[in-house]
Amino acid sequence: MLNIVLYEPEIPGNTGNIMRTCAATGTNLHLIEPLGFSMDEKYIKRSGVNYIDNCKYTIYKNWDDFLSKNNGKFYFFTRYGHKPHSDYNYTDEYNNNEDIYLVFGKESTGIPREILKPHLDTCARIPMTDKVRSLNLSNCAALVLYEALRQRNYEDLLRDEPDDEGHKGNKFIEEYKKD
Repeated sequence: MLNIVLYEPEIPGNTGNIMRTCAATGTNLHLIEPLGFSMDEKYIKRSGVNYIDNCKYTIYKNWDDFLSKNNGKFYFFTRYGHKPHSDYNYTDEYNNNEDIYLVFGKESTGIPREILKPHLDTCARIPMTDKVRSLNLSNCAALVLYEALRQRNYEDLLRDEPDDEGHKGNKFIEEYKKD
C-alpha cells in the first residue's frame, strides 16, 4: 500500500490538494503534528473540494507516534537527496510487499536532519535547476506518487471515464458531432 506522510505541514491549501490527490489514487495520508492550521479551515475544504471525505487520513502527535504505529519502507524527499525520485523502485516485489511511505517535510524547512540521517539510502531529490530552492509541496507529492503508481502500472485506478451517472462516459470525445 502506498502512503503519503506530511511532516508538520504548514499551508492548508497544500494539504487540501494532497488530500484530493490521495482520494483520487486510494492513497493513505499521514499528518504529523504540529500542523500549521486547523483541519476544519476553509482553505483545506476549498483545496480538497468535496473529495476530502474520500481521503483516508490519520493525524499523529509527533514523528515517534507515527513510527510506533507504522512500519514498512520509507522514502524521504528532500533537496539534499543525492538520487532522483525516479531512480527508486516503488513496486511491491522490490519492497517485499511492505507498505511504502513517501515522506515530505514542512514547507519552510523540510524534514529534520535527525530524521534523514539514518535513511540516507532512501533520501531522494526531485531534479530541478538552481533557479529555485524547491517546488510546491502538493506538486512534489503528486509527482512522486504518480511515479510510484506508474511503476505499479496504476493498479486499481481507472484508465477510462466511467459510463455511469455523473460521468460523461469513455466515448465522450468519439461521440462528438459538430453542429
